[in-house]
Amino acid sequence: MSIEPRVGVFICHCGHNIASKVDVKTVSEYAKKLPNVIVSHDYVFMCSTVGQELIKEEIKKHNLNRVVVAACSPSMHEPTFRSAIESAGLNKYLLEMANIREHCSWAHSDREAATKKAMDLIRMAVAKAALLEPLEETEFQTYPAVLVLGGGVAGMRAAIDLAEYGFEVYLVEKSPTLGGRAALTGWLESDRRGADVVNNLINKIAENRK
Repeated sequence: MSIEPRVGVFICHCGHNIASKVDVKTVSEYAKKLPNVIVSHDYVFMCSTVGQELIKEEIKKHNLNRVVVAACSPSMHEPTFRSAIESAGLNKYLLEMANIREHCSWAHSDREAATKKAMDLIRMAVAKAALLEPLEETEFQTYPAVLVLGGGVAGMRAAIDLAEYGFEVYLVEKSPTLGGRAALTGWLESDRRGADVVNNLINKIAENRK
């Protein structure tokens, strides 16, 4: 995007999960002074309907073109916030999240240290957000085949499991024989001979060979 970044920062208290260790108000004021930041807000539960509406309203009110949400792990609510900014007319990939719960409030017992780290993470998230570009999703046909590199015990087991799931599997081994180091091992921890384990896997592969 060639237009100047206009970043909105939204900081979640996560109830007491974040706010008990991070001085959210201080962090929000700090974020307002960062380059390209137009507005910064905090709310008790940013992932809630009210929190999402706040984000959407601010996008429209301030013509924001980038959004930073400082909250819990992206694995929890990144789809939630992507959907929220998309419904406000913004490309859903113009979102950056800062994990200030797992990486700050849950990782530090000292409030000052947790707060400072939250500031650092948000500063980095804002800098990254300014460089984000809108993306478009593309669908294309895939071929259900898998290449497994390495014919040791792990590689053979992976190949067998994938074949059982219906994938066409290509098992590649640089050595002339399968088994790797296990084939040369006398006894394994399971009280089985390495050669027996390898031969059993080779037989299973042979049964699935096309």
